[in-house]
Amino acid sequence: MDLHLRAGLPNENFVGELLGNLAAFELARARGERLDWQVLRIEGEGPHHFRLVVRHPDRALDLGIRHQLAKILDELSQRSVEQLREQKDRDAQIGLRFVSLRHVHESEDFWQDDFWNWLG
Repeated sequence: MDLHLRAGLPNENFVGELLGNLAAFELARARGERLDWQVLRIEGEGPHHFRLVVRHPDRALDLGIRHQLAKILDELSQRSVEQLREQKDRDAQIGLRFVSLRHVHESEDFWQDDFWNWLG
């Protein structure tokens, strides 16, 4: 799931990392399952953005993750940075394992297959 932060946000790497970790941890708690995740800063041809990659360690395909994660991220986006920090401290006491931000360079994909456009 891509995360696009407000332009000019101070300490945006920390905020992106914080949002990703809190969202993934909340998703794991809500589902009552162990999940693996990474928080990435994607840099490439255009402006950078952040991406949260969440996966279930036992299932290759889990269609419910994206929908649940979108709802959690929407809720977290309404909070201030200070409120998110407080949430991080509370979650750390109940088992949050904070995953460090990874920087990734994404190159332009010039290959286009009309089959995928047809699927919609």
